[in-house]
Amino acid sequence: MKKTEVECCEVTCVHDDAVRMVQKKMPEEERLKELADFYKVFADPTRIKILCVLLESEMCVCDLAEVLGMTQSAISHQLRVLKQMKLVKNRREGKTVYYSLADGHIQTIISQGMEHITE
Repeated sequence: MKKTEVECCEVTCVHDDAVRMVQKKMPEEERLKELADFYKVFADPTRIKILCVLLESEMCVCDLAEVLGMTQSAISHQLRVLKQMKLVKNRREGKTVYYSLADGHIQTIISQGMEHITE
């Protein structure tokens, strides 16, 4: 990635109207923290791999471990994080628990992220 220089204003001039308008629309601090925590979940390559697999098909932990070449314990740990953040959901069928993406938003987030990095 090449280094990009950030240009700054040559004089200090605060545009009060724009500042006030944006300040009124800024989400509460707690909401911003929740959003930051949400995006932190995407910072782990293993969790991204799991989400990419689940984009293609609902799977149990055994299948996920096989596809990703990881232990079931490692997969379960990451699924717990993804479930806590409401990115995946599960359903039980007999003795098997299947995981899938929680909703269409997750597919959109991953697809748009992939689109952005391949531009």
